[in-house]
Amino acid sequence: MKSLVGDYREEHLFTLRQSLKSYRHYQELIQEVDLQVKQMMQRLPSKIPAEQGPPKGGKIRRTPWRNEPPQLRSDLYRAFGVDLTEVPGINSLTAQMLLTEIGPDWSRFPTAAAFCSWLRLCPNPKISGGQVLSSRTQPTKNRAALALRMATQGLHRSDSFLGDYFRRMKARMGAPKAITATAHKLARIIYHMVTTQQEYDASVFQQQEQRRRLQKSARLLAQARDLGFQLVPINVVP
Repeated sequence: MKSLVGDYREEHLFTLRQSLKSYRHYQELIQEVDLQVKQMMQRLPSKIPAEQGPPKGGKIRRTPWRNEPPQLRSDLYRAFGVDLTEVPGINSLTAQMLLTEIGPDWSRFPTAAAFCSWLRLCPNPKISGGQVLSSRTQPTKNRAALALRMATQGLHRSDSFLGDYFRRMKARMGAPKAITATAHKLARIIYHMVTTQQEYDASVFQQQEQRRRLQKSARLLAQARDLGFQLVPINVVP
């Protein structure tokens, strides 16, 4: 309580009262917006039975994200039919951005390549005389694409396959291109989940990672053999 003791003049207290009144006013406006958004989301057609709730497994935050409306994860699961927050890097607010920008029906995109092209996450090669002059992605203000790019930045310390992929691409191509490449992979995963109504399966990527490690090991053994060396595996004690 000693930290609250001070020399408070009348103008300071007046400013404090005004600030508190403004804070409470904006909190009421935010609650009204959250209520309106929830009512609009409940009017969307449900892709799951009414008695079925969101999946109990996976990562569930004890505290909601900042400015996250209540029960947002359940509403998103009902609208998409799958839980997009199971994908590493994707939280409820990112999934909500995809819903508001694209909607629950993704049949307008016949393939994952068409979806990524709409997001401007595909290379746009400029070829002249059979020579590739540039392969940069086109600039875009698509908010769904920006949300996926922001989601990739949360994978920097992730121990998932996508986190390892982002760090590998960053070491090879630099941060900007790594963000685009990882956002492209996220877009393909999400498109597959929404269009096939299949939940995220991390074991698929674990198998791909195992194959990549075996290929890398075989390549290193071949290089060592060409140089006249022999690699001996060691048992790493945890």
